[in-house]
Amino acid sequence: MRRMTMSGRISQSAFDGSRLRVILLLDLYEGAQEQFLDAYEHMRNKVASVPGHISDQLCQSIENPSQWLITSEWESAPPFLAWVNSEEHVETVRPMHNCVRDTRSMRYSILRETHPGRQAAPEAATAGLQSAARVGDGVARHALTFTVKPGSESKVAELLAGYQSPKAQVDDTTRLRRTSLFMHGNRVVRAVEVEGDLLAALRHVARQPEIRAVEEAINPYLEQDRDLTDPDSARVFFTRAALPAVHHVVAGRPEPSGVRRHALYYPAVEGRGMELARFLAHQDEAAADDPDSPVHASTVFQRDDIVVRLVDVTGELDLDPLAALGIKGAGKAAELERLLDGAAIGVEGSLDSERNLNRLLAHADMLPVTDRSSADS
Repeated sequence: MRRMTMSGRISQSAFDGSRLRVILLLDLYEGAQEQFLDAYEHMRNKVASVPGHISDQLCQSIENPSQWLITSEWESAPPFLAWVNSEEHVETVRPMHNCVRDTRSMRYSILRETHPGRQAAPEAATAGLQSAARVGDGVARHALTFTVKPGSESKVAELLAGYQSPKAQVDDTTRLRRTSLFMHGNRVVRAVEVEGDLLAALRHVARQPEIRAVEEAINPYLEQDRDLTDPDSARVFFTRAALPAVHHVVAGRPEPSGVRRHALYYPAVEGRGMELARFLAHQDEAAADDPDSPVHASTVFQRDDIVVRLVDVTGELDLDPLAALGIKGAGKAAELERLLDGAAIGVEGSLDSERNLNRLLAHADMLPVTDRSSADS
């Protein structure tokens, strides 16, 4: 992992090279144990051949037999994210759904470990360990993305801009801090920031009448059908819509006045989504350390070949297109050109051309629909 400087603070990253520990807590229906074990055998036979997978364990509580735990270890976060966000994974875990009352997934990079007979080192001396603790801000970030039927974009934007905000306070420890919603053509991206427990906040929001009403209102316009009254249909839709945050960095200096939030859409060349996300993440690390950069904070979201970069910037984007696009530096425009499916957003040709650079910025900049902070609720 790159050592972060005092000027930039990385609170989240899938790209530090550390091994990953994934923990899945499950609460099973009574009498579903045998069905669950059969489903688990099917799943573990599939995951054993996934590149980057090291091991997994299935555990049952010694206090409550309906509570189970699955832990797995991965060489790093990217191969796990590629697997868990794949259509194969969605279908592989589907047989488990009828067995499970509730689940909770947690992901941790490995910072220290102890082995019998081996002296514990004061720092990460073993390959695959996170080299330094990240300093966070107590905020979890997540996004959803889905597409609507062509021709319905303006109606969907109107519905998504006009709903009443849900109550921000979830419980004593969790608060919905900010919701930012953007569109690019018929693609919708909704990013949320939560202080405290992300899962608790998402469930809280899903139960609010005003949110249920707007979700039902946009159902006829979705390209992927869903029935929110059917738990399996809703689960599959939101699993496929998940757009995980893979990197977040904020400059270590005070937030300047006049910061505005933008979302930039980067469709990747097929199979290059994770590589493109990593490239943008490293570019934003450098921007956080540059006192002259207009980019104050950045979150990179990625799933398959969809990459979205949420940036808080000062000034207009076209005042510094290279910084706005995350390609400041020698050879960086050519690197983005190699990874980006420019034709998918109507931009072809070399990014060394100022005309093409400005065209890309105009096409990548997503349409803001709503941006609500808890102070506005």
